[in-house]
Amino acid sequence: MLNTMTTLFDTSEAARASRREMLKPWIEEARQLLWLAAPLIAMHLAQIGSITADIIMVGPLGKESLAATGIGAVLFYLAWLIGYGPVAAVSPIIAQILGAHPNDRARTRAAVRMGLWAVGALAVPLMVVLVWAKPVLLMLGQDPKVVALAAGWVHAVALGLPFSLGFGVLRGFATAIGRQHFVLFVSIAVVLINIALNYALIYGHFGAPALGVLGAGISSACAYAFAFFTMLSVATLTPAFKKYHVLHRFNRPDWAKFAEVFRLGVPMGISMIFEAMLFNSATLLMGTFGAASVAAHQIALNVGSVTFMVPLGIGIAATVRVGLAAGAGNHEAVRRAGHTAIAFGAGFMLLCAVAIALMPHTLAGLYIATNDPSNADVVRLVVPFLYVAAVFQVFDAMQVTGQMSLRGLKDAQAPAWIAGLSYWLVGFTTCVILGFVFDLKGLGIWIGLATGLAAAAAGMVLRFEILSRRNLR
Repeated sequence: MLNTMTTLFDTSEAARASRREMLKPWIEEARQLLWLAAPLIAMHLAQIGSITADIIMVGPLGKESLAATGIGAVLFYLAWLIGYGPVAAVSPIIAQILGAHPNDRARTRAAVRMGLWAVGALAVPLMVVLVWAKPVLLMLGQDPKVVALAAGWVHAVALGLPFSLGFGVLRGFATAIGRQHFVLFVSIAVVLINIALNYALIYGHFGAPALGVLGAGISSACAYAFAFFTMLSVATLTPAFKKYHVLHRFNRPDWAKFAEVFRLGVPMGISMIFEAMLFNSATLLMGTFGAASVAAHQIALNVGSVTFMVPLGIGIAATVRVGLAAGAGNHEAVRRAGHTAIAFGAGFMLLCAVAIALMPHTLAGLYIATNDPSNADVVRLVVPFLYVAAVFQVFDAMQVTGQMSLRGLKDAQAPAWIAGLSYWLVGFTTCVILGFVFDLKGLGIWIGLATGLAAAAAGMVLRFEILSRRNLR
């Protein structure tokens, strides 16, 4: 340690050269990470742009419609997350295959094929479950007027579920082979299509019927279908992908790879469900306080979701970088990739935290007319929610980059336990105690969310520190 400190403060030419040599692998890792992450960040911003477009374009219909979109999303994204676990496993599986054997196209193709098989096995049962959206939401004590709107949205968007999951498999494949730029182009096209369809089907333009919230659901389903078929065309026809022949002998099973997709993907899915359902449960808890609380919650949550896309993109890039290093058996590169991702994610979100804290009214005004007296209750609630959202930005970045780095090591069981304990034992318990026992209502729920994220961040980063120090072989 003393020698390191001496080197850092030594101004001689030899010391400067030593520092440059010491920093060179870190600079190269940062360059590789950002090269991989930049289009992924843009892609996820485009995807959240579709959701944001739904929320913003539904907003003028009133707070009941805005609340319905948020409540309906609770059920749809629970089903989506259950199906997405095996999908998420495809990228780290391919990364470790290519890290060990860069030209292994057969096993790469098998991983993609079995990922699509997993989607086929899961999507239809999940779509059937979503048919029961209305009775489930009523059983959970939601406003019947809001439920009536939400059920139509869920039924419509459920038709796009298999396409969304299938697109996820192809997206993971493209990312693992370093061709994520194609996914970005598809994602931007999807946003534009979704906005155009929203404009037509929500409000009845271009000769289409004015379907309101239902129209937003139909638009999203169509956009998901477009994303899948376009990406499938890219994966089968473009030279960068064609050499993998992803549809070759598509009906041929690889049961070992199919089992690996589920063995790794199920705990990954459970981890995501623990986190997502904490936030979705918070939405349902907000519903007991009325439509204004749900609308305010939905606005604050969407603001945080937009900024979260950057560390999420960095985290997905970290999965590939860590996976490649682990496949090659490079212990130092594994730690360097994970640490670089965690530092970049946390640093960006610290800047976002400051920005959100400085302009909550301006951000709220993007979603709802803040000068309209009928929206005064929503504005009064959303401002403190945004202050809390600013606080947990850094924790959110650390937990996702830490967890995604663990995925690159194919570590799935422990993160699932960390997520469960952090989000439900710590986060949900705090939400209930502060929201209902101490009667802080929505503000107490948001403080509980921040507490759960802080616990998850500590657990995921500590787990990566421990695991990355072990022998990779």
